[in-house]
Formats: sequence, structure tokens, C-alpha cells
Amino acid sequence: MSGARARSGAALPLRLKLFHAMGSIAYGVKENGFSTFLLLFYSQVIGLDSRLVSLALMLALLADAFVDPLIGHLSDRTYTRWGRRLPWLYAAPIPLALSWMLLWDPPADHTHIFGYLVVVAIMVRTLVSCCEVPSQSLVAELTSDYDERTALTRLRYLFGWAGGLLLFYLANNVFLTADAAHKFGQLNANGYWRFGLCGAIVMAAAVLISALGQHSRIAHRPAARPTQTSPGQIVREIFESLRHPAALVLLSAMLIAIFSTQMTFTITNFLYLYVWQLSEGGFKLLPVLLMVTAVLAFILVKPAHQRFGKRETAVIGSVISVILWVVPFGLRLAGAWPAEGSQASTTLLFVFLLVTNTASIMVSVSGQSMLADVVEASFVETGRRTEGTFSAGWMFVLKCGTALGIGATGLLVSLAGLPAKAVPGQVAPEVIDRLTIYYVILVILAGVASTLILTRFPITRADHEARIAALDAASLVDPDADGVHP
Repeated sequence: MSGARARSGAALPLRLKLFHAMGSIAYGVKENGFSTFLLLFYSQVIGLDSRLVSLALMLALLADAFVDPLIGHLSDRTYTRWGRRLPWLYAAPIPLALSWMLLWDPPADHTHIFGYLVVVAIMVRTLVSCCEVPSQSLVAELTSDYDERTALTRLRYLFGWAGGLLLFYLANNVFLTADAAHKFGQLNANGYWRFGLCGAIVMAAAVLISALGQHSRIAHRPAARPTQTSPGQIVREIFESLRHPAALVLLSAMLIAIFSTQMTFTITNFLYLYVWQLSEGGFKLLPVLLMVTAVLAFILVKPAHQRFGKRETAVIGSVISVILWVVPFGLRLAGAWPAEGSQASTTLLFVFLLVTNTASIMVSVSGQSMLADVVEASFVETGRRTEGTFSAGWMFVLKCGTALGIGATGLLVSLAGLPAKAVPGQVAPEVIDRLTIYYVILVILAGVASTLILTRFPITRADHEARIAALDAASLVDPDADGVHP
């Protein structure tokens, strides 16, 4: 047991970190597809009213969000010779891939398309949770070190962004291309089923390879068999963990931040098509630029945590991302921006995007790494290690924030008066201005609220390291923390 404790704070092998990070690719593919293409596909290509599309996705998200804590709890209590997490990582990927394909290839008869979208979206999101919640839970299990948790989390974000942007790049450069019947490739229905097939293959392969790569490290029967519990006790244990003050502060702040981020992702194609009027070349360059921001965040976040701490990094990143992201919209409304669609406009927009998206990713990495540090604080109070429950809590606020962001986007598009199947460059200027103003107001309000709440997160590096030292001295650190068993 003492060896397990000693290794829990040591540097993890790079090979293990890379295999662990691969598991986030599936989530990245799903998130990018839902955030950037799904509303556009079902509203502008299939022809379903944008408000109904948003409603369908919100229903799916909210239904799935309440399943996540149960998945996390069941993952914490899974007791097999392969440990707590691996059975989930082996069982879920293939059904996930099949569900993803169905999402992008709806039936030709659109009579019940709203119900179809709700059901399939719930299937996809639930199965993604069956992969992502156990995979995230391993961050706190593999190490208790303050900086190593950041190292794991930033790699997860890098791989997640890489997976999502790979599909985004293929969509804009291979699948969703213009042809004789479609001037804008994003409105070409013929490419979406190929987008779905490619994503399904990538998602299933990533999760299975990740699980196999970590198998020898984590495939051990848990030290203690979980006791029998009632449904009521399950609910009480979940709420007891998630109502920890540090968890409440962090999850509240991230709920608002995720709402803003997801609203931005969801409205991105609308903004780029109808406000900034990007050329096809601009759309092809966009995923490359976004991947650069993910790499920059990966490089910068660890030294930022070492110099300033996780909380301070999140606060600074939040302020930077909000201020610099709304500047282009303000300049455009003031008439001080180059002509939309021009090379000068696109270049300047991409410069702002480079900085703001890097800062935004650093906020998310910091938040998830901070959540891993809540595990020991909760353990001191409850006597239970509930990595899965906290990971599910993160997924819960992520999905609630996503649901709110998608709902707000559909409402913004509707209130602005953007017609279905609108042609870029042929939309009334007052419609574009309304869409911009409504969006910017929401971004500013959300940014201020989330930043103020983040400043109240109570766990610092000194607090965490003192807690780990005290637990280790008392021989209370989880013997399974690095997958090594006595």
C-alpha cells in the first residue's frame, strides 16, 4: 500500500498519458459535430424550424444530463477483475458509433423528424457519457499530484480538440464541398452521411485503443467490494459529494462559462456564413487555426498553473477571452471593421480568434483540473472517493450549459429574423445587426458572472498539497490511486 501511495504523486509514463488522452477524442468528435454542424444541418439542410431543432437538442441534453450522475456513481461502484472503469470503456464505443451514424443520416420521410432527432441525440449523448465519465475519472485515480493532474487534463483537451478538429477539417475540405447544386458546401446534404461514418470510426477506435493502452495499469480488482445500497442512498451519496462547497463554486462558474462557449460554438457557422461572410478558403483554414489554439493552450496552461495557480489562470483566461472576442463585433457595429468577406476582415478576425480561443481552452483545462482536486477535499468529509461522481457532475453542467447555449442560439436566430435556407450576402443588414447585438450582450453577461464566481474557488496548490500530505501520513490515500494494488 505504501508503494502505491508513493507512486501516486510521481510523474506518470508518457506512454500512459498519451493512451489516457486518446479517450477524449470521441468526446471531441461528438462535441464538435453537435456544436458546429447539427443545428445548421437540421435547420438549414433538412428544413426543421431552428426553434424545434434547439428544443430537440435541449430535451436530449437535459435528459442525458440527469443520467450522467448515475453513470458516474455506477462507475465508482463497478467491481470487476478489470477494475472500475475498463468495462465501461470496452462496452460503449460500438453502440456509440452506430448511434452517431444514425444522427447524420436521418430517414427521407421527415414526418417524425423532431422525435427522431430527440431519441437519437439522447442515445449518442448517453453513450458518450459511458465513455467519457469513466475516462475522466481516471485523472484523479492515476495521480494525486497537483501538476500531473494538469498534465493529464491538458493532454485530454489537446486530443479532444484534435479529434473534433480533424472531423471539422475533413467536413470543410472533403465531405461538405460546393458542387453545381450547392454554392456553399455547408449546405450540401450529400456530405453529411460520410461525415457521420468517418466520425463513427474515429470515435470507436479512439476509445477502444485508449482502454487497451491503459489495461495493464488499471485492470485490477478494486481493493474493497462496494456495499449494497438502495436507490435513495445512491441519490444521497451523489448529492453529498456534489454539494461540497468547492464543487458548487466551480460547477456553477463552469455552467455559465460553458453556456457561453457552447452558444459561440453553435452559432459559429451562422456568424462565419452570414456576419463575416468567410470564403471557402477561410472555412478550410479555420480548423487549422483552431488546432493551433489548442496546441498553444497545451503549451501555456502548465507553466501558467505553476506560476499563478489554477484558479488565477482560469480567471485571467476568462477575462481575456470575453473582452477580445467581443471587440470585432463592436468594431463592425461601429463601422470601423474592414468589409466583411475581404482578406483584411478574415485575417483580423483570425488574429482575435487565435488569442481568445487559446484563453478559453485554458479556462476549461483549469476548471477540469481544479475539479480533480476536489476529490480529496470531499474524501476528507465523506470518507468516499467519488471520482466518477465528480466527473459526472462536470458532464452534467457541461450538458446543461450546452443545452442552454443551443437553446439560446436557436432563440437568437429566430429573434433576429434569419430565414431558413438564407443565402450569405443576401440577408438584410438589420437582421445581421440584431443577431450580433443579442449575441454579444449574452457573451458579456455570461463572462462577467462566471469570472466573479471563479474567484471564490477555495482550493489552492498549498491547500491541496497539505491535504495530500495529511492523508498520506494517516495512511488514508486511496490504495488504487495509480492502479497499483496491494
